[in-house]
Amino acid sequence: MTNAELQALVEKLSLESFDRPFLHQASFNSRLRTTGGRYHLTDHHLDFNPRLFAAVDESVIHGIIKHELCHYHLHLQKKGYRHKDQDFKKLLAKTGGSRYAPRIEERASYVYECSQCHQLIKRQRRLNLRRYVCAGCHGRLQLLQNNDQ
Repeated sequence: MTNAELQALVEKLSLESFDRPFLHQASFNSRLRTTGGRYHLTDHHLDFNPRLFAAVDESVIHGIIKHELCHYHLHLQKKGYRHKDQDFKKLLAKTGGSRYAPRIEERASYVYECSQCHQLIKRQRRLNLRRYVCAGCHGRLQLLQNNDQ
Protein backbone atom coordinates (compact mmCIF):
# COMPACT_ATOMS: atom_id res chain seq x y z
CA MET A 1 0.00 0.00 0.00
CA THR A 2 1.34 3.42 -0.92
CA ASN A 3 0.77 6.71 0.89
CA ALA A 4 -1.74 7.77 -1.78
CA GLU A 5 -3.73 4.55 -1.33
CA LEU A 6 -3.61 5.02 2.44
CA GLN A 7 -4.86 8.61 2.11
CA ALA A 8 -7.77 7.46 -0.07
CA LEU A 9 -8.68 4.65 2.35
CA VAL A 10 -8.63 7.00 5.36
CA GLU A 11 -10.84 9.53 3.55
CA LYS A 12 -13.27 6.77 2.51
CA LEU A 13 -13.52 5.27 6.02
CA SER A 14 -13.98 8.73 7.52
CA LEU A 15 -16.99 9.44 5.31
CA GLU A 16 -18.50 5.95 5.72
CA SER A 17 -18.07 5.50 9.47
CA PHE A 18 -18.10 9.06 10.81
CA ASP A 19 -20.10 10.99 8.18
CA ARG A 20 -17.35 13.61 8.27
CA PRO A 21 -14.55 14.32 5.80
CA PHE A 22 -10.89 13.76 6.64
CA LEU A 23 -9.21 17.00 5.56
CA HIS A 24 -5.59 16.40 6.59
CA GLN A 25 -2.66 14.16 5.67
CA ALA A 26 -2.35 10.41 6.37
CA SER A 27 1.00 8.70 5.74
CA PHE A 28 3.20 5.79 6.76
CA ASN A 29 5.91 6.29 9.38
CA SER A 30 8.50 3.51 9.48
CA ARG A 31 9.76 4.61 12.91
CA LEU A 32 6.58 3.42 14.63
CA ARG A 33 7.25 0.07 16.33
CA THR A 34 4.73 -0.79 19.04
CA THR A 35 1.69 1.15 17.87
CA GLY A 36 -0.56 0.83 14.85
CA GLY A 37 -0.97 4.55 14.30
CA ARG A 38 -0.63 8.00 15.81
CA TYR A 39 -2.69 11.20 15.71
CA HIS A 40 -0.82 14.51 15.95
CA LEU A 41 -2.65 17.16 17.96
CA THR A 42 -0.75 20.11 16.50
CA ASP A 43 -1.30 19.67 12.75
CA HIS A 44 -3.96 16.91 12.81
CA HIS A 45 -2.15 14.47 10.52
CA LEU A 46 -2.12 10.69 11.01
CA ASP A 47 0.88 8.33 10.96
CA PHE A 48 0.57 4.58 10.49
CA ASN A 49 2.94 1.65 11.00
CA PRO A 50 3.79 0.14 7.58
CA ARG A 51 5.17 -3.15 9.02
CA LEU A 52 1.95 -3.75 10.93
CA PHE A 53 -0.18 -2.99 7.86
CA ALA A 54 1.84 -5.50 5.82
CA ALA A 55 1.45 -8.25 8.44
CA VAL A 56 -2.31 -8.10 9.18
CA ASP A 57 -5.53 -8.48 7.22
CA GLU A 58 -7.84 -5.75 5.94
CA SER A 59 -10.31 -5.83 8.87
CA VAL A 60 -7.51 -5.10 11.37
CA ILE A 61 -6.25 -2.26 9.16
CA HIS A 62 -9.75 -0.72 9.10
CA GLY A 63 -9.94 -1.03 12.91
CA ILE A 64 -6.63 0.79 13.36
CA ILE A 65 -7.63 3.57 10.95
CA LYS A 66 -11.00 4.01 12.71
CA HIS A 67 -9.22 4.23 16.07
CA GLU A 68 -7.05 7.11 14.85
CA LEU A 69 -10.02 8.77 13.17
CA CYS A 70 -11.85 8.72 16.53
CA HIS A 71 -8.99 10.75 18.02
CA TYR A 72 -9.05 13.06 14.98
CA HIS A 73 -12.78 13.83 14.85
CA LEU A 74 -13.27 14.14 18.62
CA HIS A 75 -10.31 16.51 18.97
CA LEU A 76 -11.61 18.74 16.17
CA GLN A 77 -15.07 18.79 17.82
CA LYS A 78 -13.44 19.73 21.15
CA LYS A 79 -14.69 16.58 22.88
CA GLY A 80 -12.84 13.97 24.90
CA TYR A 81 -10.34 12.48 22.44
CA ARG A 82 -8.08 10.59 24.89
CA HIS A 83 -8.30 6.84 25.53
CA LYS A 84 -9.77 7.30 29.00
CA ASP A 85 -12.57 9.67 27.93
CA GLN A 86 -16.14 8.40 27.62
CA ASP A 87 -16.66 10.23 24.32
CA PHE A 88 -13.76 8.31 22.82
CA LYS A 89 -14.91 4.94 24.16
CA LYS A 90 -18.45 5.44 22.88
CA LEU A 91 -17.39 6.56 19.40
CA LEU A 92 -14.87 3.72 19.14
CA ALA A 93 -17.54 1.15 20.02
CA LYS A 94 -20.04 2.76 17.64
CA THR A 95 -17.69 2.75 14.64
CA GLY A 96 -16.07 -0.62 15.32
CA GLY A 97 -12.52 0.61 15.74
CA SER A 98 -9.93 -1.53 17.46
CA ARG A 99 -8.90 -0.70 21.02
CA TYR A 100 -5.35 -2.09 20.74
CA ALA A 101 -2.96 -2.83 17.89
CA PRO A 102 -2.07 -6.52 17.57
CA ARG A 103 1.45 -7.71 18.26
CA ILE A 104 3.28 -8.76 15.13
CA GLU A 105 6.54 -10.07 16.56
CA GLU A 106 7.93 -11.57 19.73
CA ARG A 107 9.83 -8.98 21.75
CA ALA A 108 12.46 -11.24 23.31
CA SER A 109 15.30 -11.86 20.90
CA TYR A 110 17.58 -13.93 23.16
CA VAL A 111 16.55 -17.00 25.13
CA TYR A 112 18.88 -18.43 27.78
CA GLU A 113 18.57 -21.59 29.88
CA CYS A 114 20.13 -22.32 33.25
CA SER A 115 22.29 -25.45 33.08
CA GLN A 116 21.26 -26.54 36.62
CA CYS A 117 17.57 -25.69 37.18
CA HIS A 118 16.64 -25.34 33.45
CA GLN A 119 14.91 -21.99 34.03
CA LEU A 120 14.27 -20.12 30.75
CA ILE A 121 15.28 -16.45 30.61
CA LYS A 122 14.08 -14.20 27.77
CA ARG A 123 16.00 -11.02 27.08
CA GLN A 124 16.07 -8.30 24.44
CA ARG A 125 19.75 -7.63 24.98
CA ARG A 126 22.60 -10.09 24.89
CA LEU A 127 24.01 -11.21 28.24
CA ASN A 128 27.68 -11.65 29.03
CA LEU A 129 27.65 -15.35 30.00
CA ARG A 130 30.93 -15.05 31.91
CA ARG A 131 29.47 -12.38 34.17
CA TYR A 132 25.80 -13.31 34.70
CA VAL A 133 24.35 -16.42 36.34
CA CYS A 134 20.87 -17.72 37.14
CA ALA A 135 19.16 -15.67 39.85
CA GLY A 136 17.53 -18.73 41.41
CA CYS A 137 20.34 -21.25 41.74
CA HIS A 138 23.46 -19.37 40.54
CA GLY A 139 23.95 -21.89 37.73
CA ARG A 140 25.63 -21.10 34.43
CA LEU A 141 23.51 -19.79 31.56
CA GLN A 142 23.50 -21.11 27.99
CA LEU A 143 22.23 -19.33 24.90
CA LEU A 144 19.37 -21.34 23.35
CA GLN A 145 17.92 -18.97 20.76
CA ASN A 146 19.14 -15.86 19.00
CA ASN A 147 16.40 -14.02 17.04
CA ASP A 148 18.33 -11.00 15.82
CA GLN A 149 16.37 -8.71 13.54
